[in-house]
Amino acid sequence: MDIDTIASSQFLAAVLAMVAVTGTIFSLVMPLLSRDTLKSRMKSVAIERNKLRAKERARLQAAQADAKASLRNQPKAQMKSLVDRLNLKEALSDESTVENLRMAGYRGSAPLYYFLVARIALPVGIFAFTVAYAFLVLPDDFPALSKLCFCLGLAGLGAFMPNIYLKNKIDKRKLTIQRAWPDALDLMLICVESGMSIEEGFKRVAEEVGVQSVELAEELSLTTAELSYLSDRRIAYENLAKRTGVEGVKNVMMALIQAERYGTPVGTALRTMADDTREQRMQMAEQKAASLPPKLTVPMIMFFLPVLFFIIMGPAVIQVINTFQ
Repeated sequence: MDIDTIASSQFLAAVLAMVAVTGTIFSLVMPLLSRDTLKSRMKSVAIERNKLRAKERARLQAAQADAKASLRNQPKAQMKSLVDRLNLKEALSDESTVENLRMAGYRGSAPLYYFLVARIALPVGIFAFTVAYAFLVLPDDFPALSKLCFCLGLAGLGAFMPNIYLKNKIDKRKLTIQRAWPDALDLMLICVESGMSIEEGFKRVAEEVGVQSVELAEELSLTTAELSYLSDRRIAYENLAKRTGVEGVKNVMMALIQAERYGTPVGTALRTMADDTREQRMQMAEQKAASLPPKLTVPMIMFFLPVLFFIIMGPAVIQVINTFQ
């Protein structure tokens, strides 16, 4: 093929026609041959999401089963007879003790008996151990009266250990509920505005929020059960507020009670409380950030400044020592 043929207009037209036909065939055939990767990827993501959701629901159901089992747990006969014989319920417990145990997540009658026996057994056990250690291990140079006072002091401290443990348990549980409550409230608002009843909303939120806080999921599940059989819904809301002990939960339950009493829309009340909860959460974060500089003052004085002075003054001190030597 010579140069004149390649440069002719007919050859160029044929080449352009071939390119146009090839491009047209390619644009028509390629969509038919290409695979829909988006659908396959979304399908795999949906399958994985369903697996994770099923796993979390199984874990939540196991936790709820344990909670239900704890409701059916009864104290041992020997422990019950000991508490009843010594009349420890009237001496060492009151209504606030039962409420504190519920706030710590211990439900039923068995935890109360365990708590009362611990308040009696711990001081006796600590006293017996410290007496054996003081009079058998410690040297005889220490006076016997000092040893006895030391043992009595530790035994008295042991009497407060169950209360300290219970308080720490309540604080940790309230912290987990408080952290997950804003998200749970937003989910509840979405459920109510989508047309669900408040019972179905509580149930749905309990299933979804179990990944973040099992304690809150348990409380919402109990509230759902109470709403189904209690004649007065106000009692179920008040019980949730008492069991959690979180101020944000109390405010929302009060808003729900007023909404049902006066007939105002529940979605409006939940939206207002959700905004307030988010603002409170932001204020708490700002408060913690503002309290950080005073908290860092003492560690900086104790740890950073001595090291800084040593680095700055070290070469000068070494030079002075070398000069005098």
